[in-house]
Parts: sequence; structure tokens; C-alpha cells
Amino acid sequence: MSGHSKWSQIKRQKGTNDAKRGQLFTRLGREIAVAAREGGGDVDANFRLRLVVQRARESNMPLDNVERAIKRGIGGGDSGALDEITYEGYGPGGAALLVQVMTDNRNRTVGEVRNVLTKGGGNLGETGSVSWQFQDRGIISVAIRDGNAEDLELAAIDAGAVDVSSDGETLEVLTEPENLEAVRKALDASKADIVNAERGLVPSTTITLDSRHAATMLRLIDKLEELDDVQRVYSNVDFADEDIEAYESS
Repeated sequence: MSGHSKWSQIKRQKGTNDAKRGQLFTRLGREIAVAAREGGGDVDANFRLRLVVQRARESNMPLDNVERAIKRGIGGGDSGALDEITYEGYGPGGAALLVQVMTDNRNRTVGEVRNVLTKGGGNLGETGSVSWQFQDRGIISVAIRDGNAEDLELAAIDAGAVDVSSDGETLEVLTEPENLEAVRKALDASKADIVNAERGLVPSTTITLDSRHAATMLRLIDKLEELDDVQRVYSNVDFADEDIEAYESS
């Protein structure tokens, strides 16, 4: 995801994924296979696998695809050749970027990522150059219905959430990674309309860009996400709603 600070950015990412469903299923399949390879094929016992299978279901990925990916993971196959790598870099205006990939060819992938960054006004950084600006978090997005935000906030905090914010339309709940499932279950028990629950990287602080740099940054993120090996892209930019709308209508 390109950011987690605003629901509009999450909605934008979901729209991008919906428009590229085949690519999304391929990425989910890789993640399912690697999760099964590392933690086993039992969804109840493998938390990482359970999360990605939940995301696959929310994305309407066919059950046969999910089961094949799990079997591929526990049986070795092509999942054994996949490496997980996070590239660090900078975008327009000095924005921080983290690019998570799964690849069977490191040289090819780093060359593709570097090329897109260079053409998009950014550059590849050294390991550790920007990752310190991000925190590993559980991220739960809940649609607000009938003014129930306050009750949901209290339920999330009682269950162990570290931060809760709202834009009036959606409640965004952040947790420690190990508490994601407990908080999700507590919200589910409170009849929350959970839109998305996953583990991701959240910037400790965000920056804003002028409209020109924001458009260039959004274009750069899209180009990175089009690469076959890229799973997710994170940035520390807090995009203004009007900049997102202007970019998407251009």
C-alpha cells in the first residue's frame, strides 16, 4: 500500500487492485505459498497464512487458487525459489519509499526497481536509509455506521490498539503486530464492519508535497506497483484528497 494515514488512500489502493485482479491474485498466491512454506499449511496455526488467506477471500480470489497456493508452499515447488526483499529509496521531494518484492531473480528485480525510480524522479537508497522511519503495525480499517465510531474506538482500545483515528467515514485502528488478531476479533464481536485487516508498515511521521510533486509521486508508486515482482509499496507521504482526485482524473 502507498500509505495508511487516510482512508481515501486505502480506497484508492483497493480500486487499483480491483482493476488489476489477475495481477492481484498472482501476488496473493505468491504470498500464500511463501507463508505456507515458512509456517505450514494449517491456517489456524499459521497467523501469517491466515491473514493473507483472509485478504484473498476479501478480494474474491477463487478457493481453488488459494488451495493450490498452499499446496505449492508446503510442497516446495516454485515457492522455494522466491526471496522476500525490501528495497529502500527516495521519491520526488525527498519522500521515503519502501518497495517489498518476492522474486526468483534478484538481479532482474533490483534493475527494474532502480529503473522505475530513476525515471520517476527518485533513486534507490542503501539498506537502512529510510526503513527507520516506518513501524511494523497491524492495520484495521472499519467503516463507520450510524455514529458508532466512539463505541468502536473504545472496543479497539480495550482490546489493545495502540492508535485509533477517524475521518468521519472510516475508523483506522493500529495495533502491535502480535495483537492484530485479538483486536480484529474484538471489533468483529462488536459488530464492526471491518473493511480490511492486515499487517503493514506505517510511517512514524508523514510529509506533505506540493501538487506537482504529489502527482509525480503517485505516478511513481503506480509504476512500481505495475512491476510483476512488487508486492507492496509504502511511502511516508500524506497525500491530500484533492491531489489524489486530480491525479486519477488526469
